[in-house]
Amino acid sequence: MITIKNAHVLYGENMDLCKANIIIEENEIIEVSEKLLKGKIIDGKGCIAAPSLINSHVHIGDSVAKDMGDGYSIDKIVKPPNGIKHQILAKTSSQDIIEAIQCTLDLMLQTGTSTFVDFREGGFEGIDLLKKAGINSSITKIILGRHESFYNSNNSRSELKKTVEMILKSCDGIGLSGFGEVDDEITTIITDICRKNSKLSSIHVAEYEELQISSLKLTGKTEVERALKAGFDLLIHVTFPLNDDLKLISETGTSVVSCPRSNGSLCVGIPPLKEMLDLGINICLGTDNLMFNSPNMFSEMEFALKVTRAYYKEYISPVEIFKMATVNPAKALQLNSGMIKEGKLADIMLVNGLSGDPILSLINRTQTQKINALIKEGNIVFKRYK
Repeated sequence: MITIKNAHVLYGENMDLCKANIIIEENEIIEVSEKLLKGKIIDGKGCIAAPSLINSHVHIGDSVAKDMGDGYSIDKIVKPPNGIKHQILAKTSSQDIIEAIQCTLDLMLQTGTSTFVDFREGGFEGIDLLKKAGINSSITKIILGRHESFYNSNNSRSELKKTVEMILKSCDGIGLSGFGEVDDEITTIITDICRKNSKLSSIHVAEYEELQISSLKLTGKTEVERALKAGFDLLIHVTFPLNDDLKLISETGTSVVSCPRSNGSLCVGIPPLKEMLDLGINICLGTDNLMFNSPNMFSEMEFALKVTRAYYKEYISPVEIFKMATVNPAKALQLNSGMIKEGKLADIMLVNGLSGDPILSLINRTQTQKINALIKEGNIVFKRYK
């Protein structure tokens, strides 16, 4: 049993500020109380106790290709199977990829991220690489796999179904590159099998204008419409919605993962976070491709907050941005975490409070050395105090 005392606690779904003790038993928060003290005591004086962060979209294997391809078009850099990143991955040894992933896993933990969702390329071998890299890491890895055969519309549907079933036995779902590589029939088969196996399905959609225009010309539907019809659980990007895309997302209750820094790096636009918030869409944040960004979710939140305020010239609540890295992804991924509340998993970070506003202190001012402790499912992953 552990008690975190004296901290300024961000409690519940709305991150209400209170001065209380957090009582943890095994892997769960059992009580948030002003007086109760039990077990090992962690003094959080001067700290903010907040839910640890969830990175909802990353390509972690690309840790071996940091800052490569800058200045080229998005297709040239990341479009499978011959993009710059794919060429680099093909030439890099498995051991070098594993070591690069391990460094990224450590950095995620050091920057308050306790869970991430990886779009795992490389088929069965790619899934195995991440599992080997993370075998000694306490971070939660949600692995969305894929297979090269998905790109070939001439493959038999029975073989496709077998491959999807096999992939799902070794990971948490399927993460597809986009409609430029797979047709609608294949996506529907994949989402149906994921649903039957209680696994996640996700796809990149509407990342930039050309994709949407091409989709409309080819099928009469936007990429978003096609993804919703197929029944995907998570839509990645939606940087360039058209027509009624956002209204349809809202009506279906589908979650969106926005990656503002990646969109900026690739010159494809600014995600319409305000419109999505106004429509009640469940928005999550991801750092996306590690070729362009560090996996630091504090950096992602700060960029998202400030670029959105600048773009709309309106106030955007920092609480809503912080929820995009905590409460919202926990909801989208059906995790029992994302907030400090009785009955939730004890995924908690203790961070030095550096201003009069705890949420803005976290978003604007948190650096690695300011995270004093990270608790993952009731276990102290690291601490920077005696």
